Amino acid sequence: MASETKEVVKEFRFFRVYKDGRIELFRPPVEKIPPSDDPNTGVRSKDVVISSDPPVSARIFLPRVCDPEQKLPLLFYIHGGGFCMQSAFSLGHHNFVSTVAAEAGAIAVSVEYGLFPARPIPACYEDSWAALRWVGGHADGDGPDAWLNEHADFRRIFIGGNSAGGNISHTLAARVGSIGLPAGVRVVGVILVQPYFGGTEDDHMWMYMCPTNGGLSDPRLKPAEEDLARLGCEKVLVFVAGKDHLREVAIGYGEELKKSGWRGSVELVEHVGEEHSFHMRDPKSEKAVELKDKFVSFIKHN
Repeated sequence: MASETKEVVKEFRFFRVYKDGRIELFRPPVEKIPPSDDPNTGVRSKDVVISSDPPVSARIFLPRVCDPEQKLPLLFYIHGGGFCMQSAFSLGHHNFVSTVAAEAGAIAVSVEYGLFPARPIPACYEDSWAALRWVGGHADGDGPDAWLNEHADFRRIFIGGNSAGGNISHTLAARVGSIGLPAGVRVVGVILVQPYFGGTEDDHMWMYMCPTNGGLSDPRLKPAEEDLARLGCEKVLVFVAGKDHLREVAIGYGEELKKSGWRGSVELVEHVGEEHSFHMRDPKSEKAVELKDKFVSFIKHN
């Protein structure tokens, strides 16, 4: 029996599966840091519980408020990590979102969604959708969170995410276009940073993580033309990295979006010579700063 437990039946980019059903992730769980107040930027952060069953939470970032009467744009952020790793509470994602909040003058909500294998796909999509609807529930000013009630401009919402979070961001925008959000809520733009879509060697990994998948044509894997045509935002910004194995599918997403009949505008920004998630590994590098600045500008000027 012991030899059976060591027999690998499937191996993917981020994990392997043993014959007895055990799943071994190749990377250890990420260290999580608590929310804090940043004395340098003035950004305050706190964690909120959105749902206890299923468990969904978020970290909210509030930039320095100079005029209490002025409403702030809102960034709804979805972290990457291959649907099975990382956290909104990791140092890298905390710092990225906090920096964007400070420089864009935006209140930000970074969602902590369920990860495979504890919670297989579609938990990531459903949790993120529940969190976005929770945010939208503050539009009339009497939601459960005071920061959102007092400071957020619900007519200027941006959805953004990196890698797997970019994929989830698209799915949310598609739902906004087909299902809608509460009255008074408007998604202006979507920001996809090196997003994952179908068309790579990782497709079968995604399908394994999603037991209820619809095959290679599943619209969460390969965005459907009708979803693209009714995408629930006005502008899309797509970042790609030159050496990223996801580069071609991300470029293809932008091209399909243009051909779909969607009436918005899409912009593609490429960082030549860079690897996937380069801006998270070395956030102070020249091109990582360029990416962050463009991300911030997209929010500030729309």
